[in-house]
Amino acid sequence: MCQLLGMNCNVPTDIMFSFEGFSRRGGETDEHGDGWGIAFFEDGGCRVFLDYLPSSISPVAELVKHYPIQSRNVIAHIRKATQGAVSLANTHPFQRELWGRYWLFAHNGNLTERPALHNGRFQPVGTTDSEQAFCWLLNRLSEHFDSPPPLSRLYQMLTDYAGQLSQGGTFNFLLSDGRALFAHCSTDLHYVVRESPFSTAHLSDADVTIDFADVTTPRDRVAVIATKPLTDNEQWIRMEAGEMLCFIDGSPVRMPG
Repeated sequence: MCQLLGMNCNVPTDIMFSFEGFSRRGGETDEHGDGWGIAFFEDGGCRVFLDYLPSSISPVAELVKHYPIQSRNVIAHIRKATQGAVSLANTHPFQRELWGRYWLFAHNGNLTERPALHNGRFQPVGTTDSEQAFCWLLNRLSEHFDSPPPLSRLYQMLTDYAGQLSQGGTFNFLLSDGRALFAHCSTDLHYVVRESPFSTAHLSDADVTIDFADVTTPRDRVAVIATKPLTDNEQWIRMEAGEMLCFIDGSPVRMPG
């Protein structure tokens, strides 16, 4: 299956350290060689980079590594195709507009039962179960709300929808509209929160070490979410099956139903 990477922060931050290790899993240290993508929220806009080549050899990935974009919400994905051909149209993250905001979505898993879209506003461009599920989520949200709901209400609806979609297969995903980052665990998803006092981290997929105290301020707080832990000397927290978290300003939040 695919792998996910997300970042949510209280100040604009670059994801280059995490992306260095993550991108190597796309064909070098792991088998996820069927394309990759990364997307950054910046104010009301997004920068999206996609390639159907493995991230470990992609010239676009090299460009991203040397272009340290700073963002408060980032979603990345490396693909091992289960449904749909290897192509740009089937490469995550997927992007749509709803309520005058961009939405980004990436999925790890396999839905053997796809949700029906009928004639909803949102329709897939590619042929993956992932994009179809994303369109179904947005169609349901647009039916219930005419404008962006409070994050607490959005959390409740997404938790319900994720439970429905999970009945059709494995549904780990990351979703964001730039206000927060939602993470749903079906089988495998981990996170780590980095805040003062900062320490040193070492990548699992490359001999690269960083001392975050050298590149942060005492008020910074950064949450990194990944399918598998990216470092071998930090305490990553494994999410439970069926769990939904809303990351706001670098902190995981479970909102009451």
